[in-house]
Amino acid sequence: MEVPTGRRYLQLVLVLGALIALGPLTIDMYLPAFPALAAELDASDSAIQLTLTGMLAGLAVGQLVIGPLSDALGRKRPLVAGLVTHAVASVLAALAPTISVLAGVRVVQGLAGAAISVVAMATVRDLFSGNAVARLMSRLMLVIGLAPILAPSLGGLILEWTTWRGIFGVLAVAAVVLTFVAVLGLRETLPPERRHAPDLGRTLRTYRSLLTDGSFMALVLIGGLMMSAMFAYVAGSSFVLQDGYGLDELAFGLVFGANAAGLTLASQANPAMIARFGVVNVLSAAMLVGLASATALVLAGLTGVGGLMGILVPLGLVVGSVGLSLPNTPALALTRHGEAAGTAAAVLGAVQFGIGALVAPLVGIFGSTNAAPMGAIMMVVTLLATVLMFGVVRRDPTVRMD
Repeated sequence: MEVPTGRRYLQLVLVLGALIALGPLTIDMYLPAFPALAAELDASDSAIQLTLTGMLAGLAVGQLVIGPLSDALGRKRPLVAGLVTHAVASVLAALAPTISVLAGVRVVQGLAGAAISVVAMATVRDLFSGNAVARLMSRLMLVIGLAPILAPSLGGLILEWTTWRGIFGVLAVAAVVLTFVAVLGLRETLPPERRHAPDLGRTLRTYRSLLTDGSFMALVLIGGLMMSAMFAYVAGSSFVLQDGYGLDELAFGLVFGANAAGLTLASQANPAMIARFGVVNVLSAAMLVGLASATALVLAGLTGVGGLMGILVPLGLVVGSVGLSLPNTPALALTRHGEAAGTAAAVLGAVQFGIGALVAPLVGIFGSTNAAPMGAIMMVVTLLATVLMFGVVRRDPTVRMD
């Protein structure tokens, strides 16, 4: 298949970016509405949290199912089906009469979002290989990194003129628009001769080959661990910076925006860095920077050295290391299994959301206005990622971009 260049490459980036954005928006945009949602539906905090957990569960499990289907049926049909299902589920969420109905609909939204995520990642691997995958993933990091951070602010703006139900109405409209974008702006990238007939035995064998590929799974876990460092930051930073250091909402927003800009700059510098140093070396350096910065964050929290800046500088460096990690781990992992890109992308996504969903609540359990607990979680996950990088990935001579 002809590799997109020029305007067609830009169109591909814009279409895939718009599609990928729908997932983070669906997860995070309604977070500011939690109090109003709880009051209207007479729901407990744990019941409200279940609506978020259901979405994440749908995303994780759905990818494992939809990945092999996209390898069998092609990319476009599962994508369009996912978008249509997302639109219907969003309407049902807007009309939900009880918290249990909303939680069930959120699971369906997660399943639909899984189709979008898997297909977007597999499409990249269908069209590109080697460093080109990492370069395109770096461009998509503009969305992958910023959308989860900006989504709550967007939800807050929507709440200025409507209720929490209106947020799901906006998501329904977005899904409808993206359905037309996908139909008109995205070509099928998996030709019939490369597809596999639906076969449970074949699917299980494919998963077995992925799960027994030590370097692939190490890269998958590295991506999930580094993403969980971002989850820890999102979950814990408001308590540390606002309650612990007295930042008001405006100052906290500026810090959040600065870190988002840092993540973006790191991801956009990635193509130039991998061209000079190679993907494996850039990813290795990101692991070391993340681990050193998380360690410094713990020490600053425990000792108070450096005051606020002693917290902000290492925190920004951890976020920047994530910006270098997230484009490069899937690029290396998918290069190893291009023949089953949909299934491989499913494993990547499921593990990423799974680890993130497990790690983020830990910040709440050890919640503190001190930076040490949040930093400790970041230190542990970056340490594990570093061990996998240097103990497994760099030792494998077959891990390369070609």
